[in-house]
This record gives sequence, C-alpha cells and structure tokens, in this order.
Amino acid sequence: MSSIHLEAKVGDIAETVLLPGDPLRAKHVAETMLDDAVCYNRVRGMLGFTGYYNGNRVSIQGTGMGMGSTSIYVNELITTYKAKNLIRVGTCGSIQEDINLGQVLLAMSASGDCDANSLYFEGMQYAATADFDLLLKAYNAAKSMNIKTYQGSVFSTNTFYDTRENRWEKWKKQGILGVEMETQILFTLAKRFGVKALSVLTVSDNIITGEGTSSLEREQSFNDMMKIALELA
Repeated sequence: MSSIHLEAKVGDIAETVLLPGDPLRAKHVAETMLDDAVCYNRVRGMLGFTGYYNGNRVSIQGTGMGMGSTSIYVNELITTYKAKNLIRVGTCGSIQEDINLGQVLLAMSASGDCDANSLYFEGMQYAATADFDLLLKAYNAAKSMNIKTYQGSVFSTNTFYDTRENRWEKWKKQGILGVEMETQILFTLAKRFGVKALSVLTVSDNIITGEGTSSLEREQSFNDMMKIALELA
C-alpha cells in the first residue's frame, strides 16, 4: 500500500521524519549523514530516504516550498505511514537585526497567512505551536554540542514575493524572529492528528539589513541544524 504522492510501502518510512523543503537537500543528508540509506520515493522528484543515524532509524522527506505542498506530504506521512515525529529542517529570513546569519532557530510557534488554517477554523485564529518534548530535547542537544540557538516565534507565509513596503514591521515589533513558508501548517496538522512536530531553522539572510550568507556559510550552519534534528531520532 502506498499513498497518492509517495510510492513507499507502509513500513518503509520511520516514525521520525525530517522535512526539508528541497528534495536535493534530503538526498545530500541521506548520502552524507545517514548509514544504509535507501530511497523510497521519486514521485514528482520529491525524494525521500530512510536510513540510520547512530543506530536509530530515521527518514528524510522533501516537501517542496510553501504550505500547500507541505500539507500534502505531512498528511500522507501521518495518515498512511504513521509518522510520529515530524521535524522541519530549513532556512528562514531573520527580521530581527541582532540575529546573525547562520544562527539556528527553534520555532516555539508559528504565526502566518495559511489559507488552509482560515478554512479549518472558519476565519478564527489558531495558535500553531511546537511539541514541547521535541523542543526541549532539541534545546538540550544544541547545548550539549555548544550550538547557540534562539527560541521563539516565526511567521509562515505563502507569498515569497511581495511589493508592500515595511511588510514585516508589525511582526518584528511583535517579536517574531524569522520568516519562512512551511512551519504553520506543519504545527497545525501535527496537533490535528495527535503527533509531535518541531521546526529547526537556519537563518540564511536578514530581511531587515539585507545581509545574505555565502554557500560555505550556509553549508556550515546547515550542518549545525541537521546535527540537532538528527539527535531527536
């Protein structure tokens, strides 16, 4: 048995699944950080792999960009493949001047403009939050590896390009740490289905200052993020 968008058989996917937006990032992690990794999905080029990290079975599945695409894979991973721990690993843009490039953010909650949430809750606002156990484990894992992290709220948007001036000013004032495109729907669906979710993000650019990272800097900070996420397996 497989799902509509994943060709894996039930049992091919581990209970803990890491979720990068980029399927090639999933491939890179599988090839460089997992043992005995096997590719279980190639449908639509959205690669997924299962392997072992320090003897623990873990999967990594690309989701594509945006909450619409992410919601498809999250739904199928939970309902068909019985995933229990879903951990987004991706990049974000900081909207706080004092958060440096390459920093790792642990998202406690996610505001956003998710159309699905507007439909689910009939126009009312739902507070999408991370699982506390995963959040605490990630925080402690980072401390044990001497990796500095920021804990706080992020904003998930479905609109990457936008012409409005000072779009992020009100969210910056509200203490939002960074902007990305997937966490709000991940947290919403995880709570809906009674599973655990967390979002571990690397700051790739600062929207306020206009700074961006080099490819080498992105690789190093990406590795820090992945070490934290894989410890949760």
